[in-house]
Amino acid sequence: MAITNRIENFRMEVNEAFLAKAEALAPSLIETAVPPAGAVEIVPAGQDYAAREVCRGFSRSRPLGRGDSVCLDFGDHRVGYISFTLAPVGSPPDAPAYLRLKFGEIPYEIAADLSHYQGEVSRSWLQEEFIHVDVLPAQVRLPRRYAFRYLEITVLDTSPKYQVVVGDVACTAVTSADRSAVPPLKTADPELAALDRASLKTMEDCMQSVFEDGPKRDRRLWIADLRLQALTNYVTFRNNDLVKRCLYLFAALTQNGGRVGACLFMEPRPQVDDTALFDYSLFFVSCLHDYYEATGDKETLAELYPTAKRQLELALAELDGRGIVSDRDSWWCFLDWGDGLNKQAGAQAILIYTLKQGVKLARRLGAEADATRYEAEIQSASQAALEQLWDSGKGFFLSGAGRQVSWASQVWFVLAGVFPQEENIRLLERLMEQNPGVPLATPYAYHYFIQALMENGLTEQAVAAMKGYWGEMLREGADTFWELFDPNDRYASPYGSRAVNSFCHAWSSTPSYFIRNYLDG
Repeated sequence: MAITNRIENFRMEVNEAFLAKAEALAPSLIETAVPPAGAVEIVPAGQDYAAREVCRGFSRSRPLGRGDSVCLDFGDHRVGYISFTLAPVGSPPDAPAYLRLKFGEIPYEIAADLSHYQGEVSRSWLQEEFIHVDVLPAQVRLPRRYAFRYLEITVLDTSPKYQVVVGDVACTAVTSADRSAVPPLKTADPELAALDRASLKTMEDCMQSVFEDGPKRDRRLWIADLRLQALTNYVTFRNNDLVKRCLYLFAALTQNGGRVGACLFMEPRPQVDDTALFDYSLFFVSCLHDYYEATGDKETLAELYPTAKRQLELALAELDGRGIVSDRDSWWCFLDWGDGLNKQAGAQAILIYTLKQGVKLARRLGAEADATRYEAEIQSASQAALEQLWDSGKGFFLSGAGRQVSWASQVWFVLAGVFPQEENIRLLERLMEQNPGVPLATPYAYHYFIQALMENGLTEQAVAAMKGYWGEMLREGADTFWELFDPNDRYASPYGSRAVNSFCHAWSSTPSYFIRNYLDG
């Protein structure tokens, strides 16, 4: 699977004024010292692994020699920095202590033999460290930030003359999310309350100096993740300055010809990646639209509208002679992870969807000529979709040369509003009844399915789908919501190995958005 779409002759275009505004909005991180909740043993559980409690609370380990280990449970998902003391027991230490530390968001990561890792993503993302401690006793503080609940410390070697005791273990957890800003939840439904708690924790651990996609991997600012995090933020943490910072960063650091990149790196300095995705660039329009609707910040809208307008211009240039977005063999549009998923129809729908948001932005600023043009493009693109992609016999939109039916294509055309609501409802009901073609693969795609149901008055079905999908993650033991979840295959991974899946991932955080925006009035 190709997972990049690099721009040829890539160059980064920098707007220093926008970058300065973004840097002025950088948040202070909140630090909290968190001790282990206890010690556990990782044991097989069906086709997976579970943590079995050994003791509650933890102050210090028993003496540990070669091959001995202790596995600590921090009680919930944590993002931060680990420190501990290491003291010798026995004769004076005559060799360094050689330790392996494994961090796991879920028990599987502790149980997995990472020496056999063969995934497509670099093994450097695996949270496994090997350290030598030369002088004992010692205070050890690891410089790297980790995302985890479980920490296994194994003594690979000392010498026959001494053992070590691990004590004073703590995680300095970091986040820019302020829990005191979150309004109380009103619902009496315990399942919805549980979904909200896990969503908030997912958001909290992804809110760092920017809205990260995942605190374990990739630790980047991806714009499609930002869109969903921002929506959830408006009804939870309400850190709107962090959204504003991210918008200015994307506008400040564009690719060739003003294209908004798929993601940004924050260190050692802010820079745009050389990856371009059709739908991700367009989601700058959505992010700006949502931000203005939530804040009424017209100054920011006026400054960033030209960037949004440029994304629509670049996307419209991708239309072929039929008025349909040109298909490609490369990974040019995301839409969803999914084997063999064709992106053409979904891309067409996302173009229509963001053009409609562009109309609203233009009219907010009095740019009537832009609004009129976008309305004409909406009409043209919608008509082309009905003529070229809609199959009235099958009752579904078809995508690509293979005329593929997928859930993602139908969901996005419902959201784009090509049909009136009555037909949208029939399309969604037909989709759920027939379950055709390529299914949804990620919480990201499920979000838009739930959104389509909610916007078309199918609230009961939306709640059932949300409880069925995200709720199943909770029943599988999730503290935070995952990057990928296949109820039929818990080892599923787009990267060839579950070990590098992110188990706290930004695009999974939206149950709180649905609960608080639609259900908790």
